[in-house]
Amino acid sequence: MSEPGLGLRRQTDVYLAGVRGVRQPVPFSFAKLESSAKRRMTREAYAYIAGGAGLEGTIDANRAAFDRRRIVPRMMRDVSDRDLSIELFGRRLPTPFLTAPIGVLELAHRDADVAVAKAAASEDVPMIFSNQASRSMEDCAAVMGDAPRWFQLYWSTSNELVASFVSRAEACGCDAIVVTLDTTMLGWRCRDLDLAYLPFSVGKGIAQYTSDPVFRSLLKPGKLEGGKPTLKGVRSMLEVNHAYPGGVFKNMRSGMAIAAVRTFLSIYSRPSLTWDDLPFLRERTKLPILLKGIQHPEDARLAVEHGVDGIVVSTHGGRQVDGALGSLDSLPRVVAAVDGRIPVLLDSGIRGGADVFKALALGARAVLIGRPFVYGLALAGEEGVRSVLKNFAADLDLTMGLSGCRSIAEIGADNLETE
Repeated sequence: MSEPGLGLRRQTDVYLAGVRGVRQPVPFSFAKLESSAKRRMTREAYAYIAGGAGLEGTIDANRAAFDRRRIVPRMMRDVSDRDLSIELFGRRLPTPFLTAPIGVLELAHRDADVAVAKAAASEDVPMIFSNQASRSMEDCAAVMGDAPRWFQLYWSTSNELVASFVSRAEACGCDAIVVTLDTTMLGWRCRDLDLAYLPFSVGKGIAQYTSDPVFRSLLKPGKLEGGKPTLKGVRSMLEVNHAYPGGVFKNMRSGMAIAAVRTFLSIYSRPSLTWDDLPFLRERTKLPILLKGIQHPEDARLAVEHGVDGIVVSTHGGRQVDGALGSLDSLPRVVAAVDGRIPVLLDSGIRGGADVFKALALGARAVLIGRPFVYGLALAGEEGVRSVLKNFAADLDLTMGLSGCRSIAEIGADNLETE
């Protein structure tokens, strides 16, 4: 059970620290958090994290869906004690959120996924290890103790690699496998295209692969071919060889780093993936399997029919399909289609405690926090991530109390109105 008065204590700690002249490591409003992180990150890094597909209409739709729903507070209820905890796949969690699987975290901070793992573990918030991590799942698990963690899976064209990833996730103590369905190919991301920058092409964000024995067995050493070398090209090659284990000069001689990038780009996702592929995964793990990227109620019904254990309603943060329906708009129809048979989580557009409250009111069991924790990471590493998670918990706690809800179970559709 969450400690009563969580939000008030967070406020008090911040104000008393201010009296002593101690400032918090990250801003509290999302707008300031993002703008501060933007100044700290390279333009390529910020474009990759902040950008969406096409005209970025889906990013706008995600936020508009939250803005159209308005909380209707109830009064004269004893809300002196509040419980933010939920149960999810047999674990009691103190708060109803997880960290979303976001790749290439080295773009935000040198400690990358390990810093997030430490922060998430300290707050008992499940971290979903990204398939496109900058540090291996083993590195992250090593600093988390028995804290909860899940693994996100991009279904590669190599089933052997899929099986290896899942086996490693089990060995790392993961509680669930989250299969991302909406990225069988990269969306049309204009910010990245304008900069002609894809981090994977310079060896970033592929640590799960380069640490995997099956992936490494697929590598055929090679060298980069092309025209006259440029300064940017030389710099990129140094990045590629630095990213691969073994040392820059050794990798330059062996050609393994270049081989890793080429192999990753050729096998990382499977556009041909269908419902018929799911038994392959089910046969190889006893962990709960969630499908991330579900937005249509018929897909939700099919997921239940195929024995899936959970759904994450998601637009991939607006990064894949421009002009799509906002995640919160999709949520009620998916929840209705599932009809309580499996838990439904929400991803995309969460920016504060009120957003979490609205998602829970519409039937989400929990939510995934994405860009906010990355911006916290960019500003203050592990401490920045921890602060963002604390702020979300405090904000949700106060929103619940001020709205007349003592527990997550008391948050429902009657707490909202739609404009």
